Amino acid sequence: MLSTPTTAALQPFVELFWARAAQPARSGLRERVLPSGLPHLALRLDGAGLRLYADEYDRDGELIANAVVAGVRTRPYFKEVGEPSRSVGAVLRPGAARALFGCSAAMLADRHVALGELWGGEADVLLQRLAQAADTERQIELLQGTLLRRLRPIRAVPAPIAAALAAVTADSDIAALVRAGGCSHKHFVALFRDAVGLPPKRYARVLRLQRALQSQSDDGWSERALDAGYSDQAHLQREFRALTGLTPQHWRRAQTGSTHHLTEAAPVNFVQDPARRRR
Repeated sequence: MLSTPTTAALQPFVELFWARAAQPARSGLRERVLPSGLPHLALRLDGAGLRLYADEYDRDGELIANAVVAGVRTRPYFKEVGEPSRSVGAVLRPGAARALFGCSAAMLADRHVALGELWGGEADVLLQRLAQAADTERQIELLQGTLLRRLRPIRAVPAPIAAALAAVTADSDIAALVRAGGCSHKHFVALFRDAVGLPPKRYARVLRLQRALQSQSDDGWSERALDAGYSDQAHLQREFRALTGLTPQHWRRAQTGSTHHLTEAAPVNFVQDPARRRR
């Protein structure tokens, strides 16, 4: 997969661009994607588009689109990965929803929205141009150019929220961040949700999960819990399950090189399965 930094004009809103050639078919497999704290834009250039599943037991799923915008999440999502497809996209930053799509980040939170709902017919035009591009470098160039044209002349996030984002950590005192912002608690939370997608406390929970996922500690889960900002290992266990649907031990066993994308077998349909017969 090719990944590149963004251009200066897009830097406040886009963390990086990426493009990937078609991968070998992986029939019968899905990915559990864990909360990362950042939204993203993804475009599949081949096939029927992105299919999502409600949970690991959902057999049929829902077809979304070939081009989707995914908001910041507080729970995992499950996607079909069996069909090979070229794809290109961008990891976004707080404020990108207003600047690039003309909507609040709160509208996208814990959702995948078809890009066509936000951009109309321009989404199909972009998909066609990307599909005809000669290589991944050209695909990223085309996507950057489109985002530059769509970029609204607004600042990334309001000043109080920019200051809070620079200071917020997994164990931040949210009340202190609100006081530093110089506005009422209600107004601060509304501004934060508009830019980030989540209220400050829920966003801080995702940041703490990120610290646990990315920890390099080999001292066991008790030490990793304290390093990440949890009060103890039991606290880590509860939060891990709530945000990922897994125990920390299950997550570690499922590691295949990515902390956030875990490959899982799709559920098998059995003729004698009562739930299947009711469909």
